[in-house]
Amino acid sequence: MGSESDLLRPTTPQYRSASLSDLLPSILSVLSVPGEPDTLGLASALTGVEHVVVVLVDGLGYHLYPEAAETSPVLADAWSGGRGQLRRLTTGFPSTTPTSLTSLGTGATPGEHGVVGFTVNVPGTDRMLVHILWDDDPDPRSWQPRATCFERATAGGVAGYVVDGFSSGLSKAAYRGSIHESAREPSELVDGVRRALARPGPSLVLTYYPGVDRAGHLHGVGSPQWHAEVAHVDRLLTDLTAAGPDTAVLVTADHGMLDIGSRVRIEEEPRLRDRVRVIGGEPRARYIYTEPGAAAEVAETWRTFLGDRAWVLTRTEAVASDWFGPVSPDHLARIGDVIAVCTGDTVILGAPESDAPHVDRLVGTHGALSEAEMAIPLWITRGD
Repeated sequence: MGSESDLLRPTTPQYRSASLSDLLPSILSVLSVPGEPDTLGLASALTGVEHVVVVLVDGLGYHLYPEAAETSPVLADAWSGGRGQLRRLTTGFPSTTPTSLTSLGTGATPGEHGVVGFTVNVPGTDRMLVHILWDDDPDPRSWQPRATCFERATAGGVAGYVVDGFSSGLSKAAYRGSIHESAREPSELVDGVRRALARPGPSLVLTYYPGVDRAGHLHGVGSPQWHAEVAHVDRLLTDLTAAGPDTAVLVTADHGMLDIGSRVRIEEEPRLRDRVRVIGGEPRARYIYTEPGAAAEVAETWRTFLGDRAWVLTRTEAVASDWFGPVSPDHLARIGDVIAVCTGDTVILGAPESDAPHVDRLVGTHGALSEAEMAIPLWITRGD
């Protein structure tokens, strides 16, 4: 891992060059799906491959591989260069699961696909949509209207499969067009992937493991519980990388993670609620939805209170900074009128309209723009 100052420095999403949203289009290009760009230059590493398995390990960012290597021989090989190729990509902003999974599944930036945060205000209402608890309201196809990589794969003659434990509005928005198989435990994930690979024809198979992220949130990065989950990942990857020579396994993540240091509470400063309708986002990246015409005033209030503990920008300023990539006009109002992105190891708590009660007790966090949160791995390995 890098020094603390290096890991906390701001990192800009590398859309259209080296980001999570570039991964599946690059794979589809290698699998000869027409019109897909190989932005990541995967062709040479995947020559002769007919099947690609993408393993997304939630929360296991690039800079956590040295820590994970203490428990996982497979990841130790990846980090040392003993097997395959390990590259650094970035996730998008915010560095959070629903946004990242949709960027992965669509090959689009957050501003293009519209799942622009963990919790967002549904425009025209005071309703807060928590994307990981989303069912069918709003309709996933209208909330996220872009064709997914799986729909494009099918049209191009490549079968797309998703093996995970979810069936939700988020999975419909990110993965529609795929053949879904429900699986949660590592052994179930391996069996589901193997069944997908046994079917004829070229294929793209995505599988997802959430345990490392969950342990990091509840117990902290590097905790015994975190390492126990990394051991599960080691067994999962050991089994999956035993595939045949026409199969490649690519391992990535949706974001990294760091442990919480400073906790700022919105109720410490009652003025932070002045001219504010609702507060969304998450503790590292707050979206503040204001009364009409109040964005500049609210931004200044938050900026004065938070000082160097956060960058506070208006929506216009954040969009101009390319944090979200190109933003569709249909999605603009989902972003907060004001955005407070934490620096250092700070979190902003006290938004009951968005946060479950357990959020106050979390140990690990992500969502902001630090290198620790933004940098994700791409480990490319071929079957034996």
